[in-house]
Amino acid sequence: MKKKGIVCLLVTMLLLTVGLHDATFAKMSTNGTMTNVLTQESGTVQVEPQSTAFVGDDDWLHVEGNQIVDKHGNPVWLTGTNWFGFNTGTNCFDGIWTCNMKEALDEMANRGINILRVPISTEILHQWSNGIYPRPNVNTYTNPELEGKNSLEIFDAFLQICKTNGMKVMLDVHSAKTDAMGHFHPLWYHDHITTEIFYETWEWVANRYKNDDTILAFDLQNEPHGKAYQSGASAIWNDSNSVNNWKKVAEICAKRILAINPNVLIIVEGIETYPKEGFDYTSNQEKDYYGYWWGGNLRGVKDYPIDLGTGQKQLVYSPHDYGPDVHQQSWFYPGFNQNTLYQDVWKDNWAYIMEDQIAPLFVGEWGGSLNGDNGIWMHAIRDYMIQNKIHHTFWCYNANSGDTGGLVDYSFIKWDEEKYNFLKSALWQNSQGQFIGLDHKQPLGNNGITITAFYNQ
Repeated sequence: MKKKGIVCLLVTMLLLTVGLHDATFAKMSTNGTMTNVLTQESGTVQVEPQSTAFVGDDDWLHVEGNQIVDKHGNPVWLTGTNWFGFNTGTNCFDGIWTCNMKEALDEMANRGINILRVPISTEILHQWSNGIYPRPNVNTYTNPELEGKNSLEIFDAFLQICKTNGMKVMLDVHSAKTDAMGHFHPLWYHDHITTEIFYETWEWVANRYKNDDTILAFDLQNEPHGKAYQSGASAIWNDSNSVNNWKKVAEICAKRILAINPNVLIIVEGIETYPKEGFDYTSNQEKDYYGYWWGGNLRGVKDYPIDLGTGQKQLVYSPHDYGPDVHQQSWFYPGFNQNTLYQDVWKDNWAYIMEDQIAPLFVGEWGGSLNGDNGIWMHAIRDYMIQNKIHHTFWCYNANSGDTGGLVDYSFIKWDEEKYNFLKSALWQNSQGQFIGLDHKQPLGNNGITITAFYNQ
């Protein structure tokens, strides 16, 4: 940080003198409080950013049956999009190398995005928790207010913006390692990122933001997957003690989070393959398994539901669903439509959870082009989510999503109006077309209203 240049220089000189690495020092600030000064892996010394104190802590949500409700028991509808970058090595949002972050976020709020799902890696969160702040790829000419800020400080600045425009946040651990292709790894642990680090990192996040209802939900792990009938690691779902049992890991992680912040929503995704009736994970035959999209197979909930004990009212299940542009699945046969999709795959993989009042559903990723068969699928799933008020975040805001595209072009400023107008009808609005936010006091953007205003109409 530039304002700490003299202190950093002095401490760096001390480090060079005594030959220490990654040391932690205490510095007396001008107001007499103690602040941790930490070295990065490169040897640079940084002051550990402190989480910002936010005014208001009344927007936490919980579950009643298959609905998500506010503190008064009023049903809400989480409808938004995804903006990635903290998971890729950009170490901030992709696109703020060209656009202004605040302007982009404010425009999302103005257009009715009431929740933003933010993909991030366990690795960068773990680094932050240890005082290491990977360099962000930010254009400070277009973002002068971010000059001198490290990656964690940029994340906290983002939360502050959301607090002022009425938008809420879901944090999504998208991969173990920071890597644009990191989500291809099927599990939550990878090399030096262990399952225990996965747990401890989420605990650090929970503690840091436990008094800030800007982050309403934690999506524990993006798309656990793997074909169980093949060699190699794959996520499974049962009552075993296997290290790859995502059901068990999700329960442990959620309980550790809720012990720190009992108010945050816990989002649990599915897996890829689940054994058919009469078979288990010992089979190496593809025909013995139900397969689906990565993270989208929640058939195991029927046999082995997540049990969070006293925290059960914070649990939301989350499938991901895509069209044929991502992969030409068998259910995209000639003449497919919403009804065939429901009967062939949606009902048994995830829709039954909502229908049987087990828990709410949150479709964390869906999106793509509006052309051809993919357009047929896009209209089908959008209309199904509207009909059933299923919570969702569209994939994605980013222009640089290769197989789906985004809501903006490569300027990260100009919106694709055709795609936005398609999404708009699936954003929470009142009968007058005003967008409804998830905050009780701060209206959503320039054109929206609060939950309080909606229920007082």
